Amino acid sequence: MKSTVEHLSPTRVRINVEVPFDELKSDFDRAYKNIAQQVKIPGFRPGKAPAKILEARIGRGPVLDEVVNNAIPSKYSEAVSEAEGVTPIGRPDIEVTEIADHERLAFTAEVDVRPEIQLPDLDALTVEVDDVEVDDDAVTEQLDQLRARFGTLSGVERAATTGDYVQIDLSASVDGNEIEEAATTGFSYEIGQGGLIDGIDEALEGMSAGEEKTFQSTLVAGEYADREADITVKVTAVKERNLPDADDEFAQLASEYDTLDELTENLRERIGQSKRMEQATQARDKLLDQIVENTEVPLPESVVASEVESRTHDAVHAFDHDEERFAEFLTQQGQTREEFDAEAKSEAEKAVRYRLVLDAIADAEEVSVGDQELTERIVFQAQQYGMQPEQFVQQIQQAGQLGAIYQDVRRSKALMTVVRAATVTLENGEAVDLSDLFGSEDDDADGADDAAATGTVEGEVVEVSDESSEASEQSGDGSSDKADAKA
Repeated sequence: MKSTVEHLSPTRVRINVEVPFDELKSDFDRAYKNIAQQVKIPGFRPGKAPAKILEARIGRGPVLDEVVNNAIPSKYSEAVSEAEGVTPIGRPDIEVTEIADHERLAFTAEVDVRPEIQLPDLDALTVEVDDVEVDDDAVTEQLDQLRARFGTLSGVERAATTGDYVQIDLSASVDGNEIEEAATTGFSYEIGQGGLIDGIDEALEGMSAGEEKTFQSTLVAGEYADREADITVKVTAVKERNLPDADDEFAQLASEYDTLDELTENLRERIGQSKRMEQATQARDKLLDQIVENTEVPLPESVVASEVESRTHDAVHAFDHDEERFAEFLTQQGQTREEFDAEAKSEAEKAVRYRLVLDAIADAEEVSVGDQELTERIVFQAQQYGMQPEQFVQQIQQAGQLGAIYQDVRRSKALMTVVRAATVTLENGEAVDLSDLFGSEDDDADGADDAAATGTVEGEVVEVSDESSEASEQSGDGSSDKADAKA
C-alpha cells in the first residue's frame, strides 16, 4: 500500500491511498464467503459456491462493492498510523478515486487533524492566588449550620419571615384551567431556601396561619411549561427553628469531640482545607487561561461545528426539541436565536481550544495513563451517575466513550504537570506549595491516585474536556483501542 499526505490547512489534511489488489486477497475471500451465504445457487450448499460461479451468477460488481466497503476503513487506519505527525480528530470524508479491477484501489480521505501548537515555557509560568485565611465569621457560620441540623421546630402565632418553616397548600391555574399535577397539600417549606417556585418566598413573607395569597409565576415543567400561571398558596402553620446552645454538651452530641473548643478548631481546619482546594482550583484555572491566552491555536472547523451542534441539541432537548418553545424561552431571557447561536459557537471554540492545548501539553510532557488511573476515573464517574461501575463501563463502551474518558484523565494529568512546574504565590510574593494536592512526578510514575486524577480537584477541567468530545471520540488515532486495552 502507498499513501501520501497533503496538508490543506493547519487543521486539515488529505490522505491519498493506493492499494494493490494483491493486498486485498483476504477481503475478497470474506466477500465471496458473505455473498455465498446470501445467494442460492442450485447444486451448492449455502456458502459453498466457488468464486467463479458466484461472479457468473451475480457479476463482478457486487463483489467489488463489498471488498471496497470493507477494505477502506482498515486501509485508512493503516495510512493514518504510517503518517508521521498526523492525529485525526474527526470523521474522514472519503472518496473512492479509482477501482482498476485486478490492479488497484485508490481513495482519498480528508480529515481534521490536531494542529501543531507552540507552547510557552511551562517552567516559567507564574500565577497569584488568594490567601487561605480562615476568619472567625466563617467558623461561626459553619457551627450555626451544624447546630441547624440538630435544631427543632415549634409552632408560633405570628407572621412568617425568612428562615421560618411553613406548612402550605399549593394550587395553580393557567387561563382559569386548574393544573392537577401542580397541586399539593401539607407541604413543608423553609422561607428563603428557593428552588420551589419563583416568587413564593416573597409571597410567604409576612403571611400567618390561615391566610391565602395568589401571585403570578412561570411554570417550568409539565403541559404548561414556560406559561404564566396563577399560583395560590395557603399557609396552614408557621414554625420557627430553635437551635441548641453552642456548648460542650452540643459538641458531644454533634461530633466526636468532648468540648466546643475542640469542635470549633476542627471546623477551622476543615474550612482551611476547603479553602486550600479552592486555592488549588484557582491556580489551575489561572495557569490554563494564561497558557491558552498566550498560545496560537488553529481550530478544526468540523470539530467546532460538532461541538456547536451538541450544545444546541442539548439546549433544545430540554424543550422536547420544540423549536417554538425554545424560541419563546430565549425571548423571555432577553436573547435572540442569533445571539444564542453566536454564544454557542464562542463557547464551543473555547472548549475545543482548551482541549487542544491540554493535548499538546500531554504530548510535550509525555503523559501516560495507567490502568489504575483509568479505572479510578470510571468508578468516580459511575458514582456520579449513581450506577454500578460494571454497568457504566458497558454503557460507555457501547457508546464509544471509553476513549473520551481516557483522554480526560490524560488532560487532567497534563494540567497537574503545569501546576507543579509553575511558580504559585500569594499577593505578597510568598510561595504556595500545592504538592500535597497535585502530587509529584513520582506519584505519576507510580500511577498513584490523587484528587486531581479522580476529578475531585479538577472538576472544571472535566467540564471543559467532557463537552461533546468529538475530538477524542472520533480521533481515529487508536485512542479508543488503547483505552480498551488499558481498561
